[in-house]
Amino acid sequence: MNGKLRNMTSIYLLREDQMLLLYRQGGKVVNHVWVGSAGGHFEKDELNDAKACVLREMREEIGIGADDITSLSLRYVTLRRTGGEIRQNYYFFANLKDTVDGHITSNEGICKWFSIGEIEKLEMPYTAKYVVKHYCEIGRFTSELYAGISNGDKVEFVTMPEI
Repeated sequence: MNGKLRNMTSIYLLREDQMLLLYRQGGKVVNHVWVGSAGGHFEKDELNDAKACVLREMREEIGIGADDITSLSLRYVTLRRTGGEIRQNYYFFANLKDTVDGHITSNEGICKWFSIGEIEKLEMPYTAKYVVKHYCEIGRFTSELYAGISNGDKVEFVTMPEI
C-alpha cells in the first residue's frame, strides 16, 4: 500500500418519498451507473471541508445552490481500498425545496427521480449501493452519522458518535 488517497463526496437530494439520482456518463472514475444527485473529487482548498466540496459539485453539475435545499447533513463516511488507493467518500443528504423545479438536468449525465422502493434494483458503484440501501432501510429514520468500511464482501456500518 503506497498511501495514495482519493477523497470524494456525493449528495442525494430528496423530495417527499423520492430520491434524485444521476446516471453518470463520461466520468473518469465512475461511469454508466446511477450515483448521487451530484458529487466528485475534492479540490485542494476543500480537503478539510467536505461540505464546501459537495456544495460546489452540486452547483457545477446540476445548478442547485445551498439556498435551494434544506436539512443538508453529512450522514455517511466510507472507506474502501481499491486500485492501490484508499477511497474516502463523504455522503450528504438534503431536501430539495418545494419552490425549486424538480426537472433537474446535469452536465454529467441523466437525472431521474426514483421512489425509495425502486432504488435497490439500480446499478450503482460498490460503496454507494450499500450506503443507499442502509439509508433507505435505517438511515432515513435517524439523524446519526455512520461510518462504513468495505470488507470485500459488503460495507459494514457503525454509528459515529461525537466523543
